[in-house]
Amino acid sequence: MTATTFPVETPDVSDSQNRIPGNKGIWAGITCEFVEFTVLFAVYFIARVHFPEAFHDGAQRLSVIAGTVITLLMITSSYFIACSVNAIRQDKHRSAIIWLVAGLVVAIGYPVTKALEIDWNLARGINGESGIFFTVYYYLTFTHLVHATWGILGILWVLARLIFHGYSSKDYAGLEALASYWHATDIIWLVIFPMLYVLA
Repeated sequence: MTATTFPVETPDVSDSQNRIPGNKGIWAGITCEFVEFTVLFAVYFIARVHFPEAFHDGAQRLSVIAGTVITLLMITSSYFIACSVNAIRQDKHRSAIIWLVAGLVVAIGYPVTKALEIDWNLARGINGESGIFFTVYYYLTFTHLVHATWGILGILWVLARLIFHGYSSKDYAGLEALASYWHATDIIWLVIFPMLYVLA
């Protein structure tokens, strides 16, 4: 009599370990964002090679404090949004809302700080026509601000859905997509900051 054999079931690997965070749509958007800034960075380096003194002198006139504050705001808001994703994964709905609200409040500090920085620049005669460095500076930072503004609008939308229980531990792709986009925008700023405020 032969022993009956049963198929050995191998443990399933968690979807969270195999899948791409968010959704395909957001990653298409992130890819476009990276391509756009790759072109802008290429323009930056080409201009810097041709006008090294203008870039060195221009960077000395910028407010490093403003750039540093924006950097801290971006990093902190990214952390808070990541905490929100982590909370919803554990079905901690209230905590997810609190973390996302905190991320929103800190994120709003970016355009506020940028507006103060621009006001500070203009008071010192620094505008887009002040030289090649400032043309590149305004173009890069304004473009980033536009992307960050889209991210802030995204936070508001996702927060509204989260408040009305649009996400749970079983379905949080929208919140994760937002976090992915915000982290990508954060990474781009971490490249812009040293290029314009520190290394130029």
